Amino acid sequence: MAITQDVENGNNMIKGDELTQSLIKKEDEREDRSSGGSLWVVFLSTFVAVCGSFEFGICVGYSSPTQAGIRKDLDLSLSEYSFFGSILTIGAMLGAVTSGRITDFLGRKGAMGISAVVCIVGWLSVYLSNDAWPLDIGRFFTGYGIGVYSYVVPIFIAEIAPKNLRGGLTTINQLMICTGASTAFIIGTVVTWRTLALTGLIPCVVLLLGLFFVPESPRWLAKIGSEKEFKASLQKLRGKDADISKEAAEIQDYIETLTHIPNASILDLFQRKYAHSVIVGVGLLVFQQFGGINGIGFYASETFVSAGFSGKIGTIAMACVQVPITGVGAILMDKCGRRPLLLVAASGTFLGCFITGIAFFLKDHELLREWVPLLALTGLLVYIGSFSLGMGSVPWVLMSEIFPINVKGAAGSLVTLVHWFGSWAVSLAFNFLMRWSSSGTLFIFSAVCASTVLFVAKVVPETKGRTLEEIQASMNTF
Repeated sequence: MAITQDVENGNNMIKGDELTQSLIKKEDEREDRSSGGSLWVVFLSTFVAVCGSFEFGICVGYSSPTQAGIRKDLDLSLSEYSFFGSILTIGAMLGAVTSGRITDFLGRKGAMGISAVVCIVGWLSVYLSNDAWPLDIGRFFTGYGIGVYSYVVPIFIAEIAPKNLRGGLTTINQLMICTGASTAFIIGTVVTWRTLALTGLIPCVVLLLGLFFVPESPRWLAKIGSEKEFKASLQKLRGKDADISKEAAEIQDYIETLTHIPNASILDLFQRKYAHSVIVGVGLLVFQQFGGINGIGFYASETFVSAGFSGKIGTIAMACVQVPITGVGAILMDKCGRRPLLLVAASGTFLGCFITGIAFFLKDHELLREWVPLLALTGLLVYIGSFSLGMGSVPWVLMSEIFPINVKGAAGSLVTLVHWFGSWAVSLAFNFLMRWSSSGTLFIFSAVCASTVLFVAKVVPETKGRTLEEIQASMNTF
């Protein structure tokens, strides 16, 4: 009424366009406030999910600082300990095979809950072990759990996050994996292997409790036809005052187009329309694993010792490098894009492996022996830092983005199976390859890393700033 009077009287008159802009500004501020409030739900959901990633890291990092203690206490040979280290990946392969179906059937929250319970059983078995077989069984169970986590966590985060935050939030998955591995590296240098096993229980318990307070993935709810729950979940994630009609309509339209397409099996993935997605998803994880990360990560302490450097100091240095650089990668993910980060990271892993290979070459030929420990330390830190920057996280972010929801279950099983098969092969063979030729092993890894650069440059698309539906429509066409 006051505005009307001013307009009628001609006093302090507000022009029409100024009034419109003022109203738009207020509306934008209201949306910003509601969006800001909603982000707390997204952040809480992400925190709960990445407890599984932290558990993943502890499982992977456990075998490095505990090698000497377990072999001494349980009288294990090198081959028996190599089997213990690698059986984690056998369990993870089984988890990978079943992850997609479990996630599609029970939902993203249900899959994470089952994984947490399985990991708890595994850690208790490791803690109580007095012989090799319960130790291996426990390691197998934890492997199964993280095999499921490796698929469901990035999928869940990608499906709940706003598109402008999706890359960064999904990268937190890798950040927490590195944090978990670093925690295992550091704590394992000062406590016994049994005590270290108990630390693996903590993230599982936190995750189980947290699942009661976070919403299910709205895209999964839409897929199974739970329209009321779908809208409630999306509203909770975007804020109670946010207008979700446009996003809900886009998701439902996309789901509707998929209702005429049956859920795919792994064999269905080899149709021409999915070829690009499969090549990118599988290819990146093949290069990631055969670049040597799990061989170097599982047995880092002994690798440093064989180069003439302190195993404890080396693993602590690795831990200190991993976490902050992974954080940098998370920040750069949505600023620089996926492809540039992958290109830089793959180039860095090549350089790190090559420097480390030169160090072992000099050692084998008794040349410049005083430089060998420093070169090995430098090379391994460059390798781990580069891997943490992008090669660890970006393939999983892309995997969560490039597959349509009707094939995500089958695609997730295939991709994570390939990942864990590569991890098993490298972690089992690493000690024996290093005995054959330390420098030759590192030069092979460096060649794989160099090939990764070419693969990314030629095949991998950029997905930054695009909705999942836009990405999938552009990639999966006849």
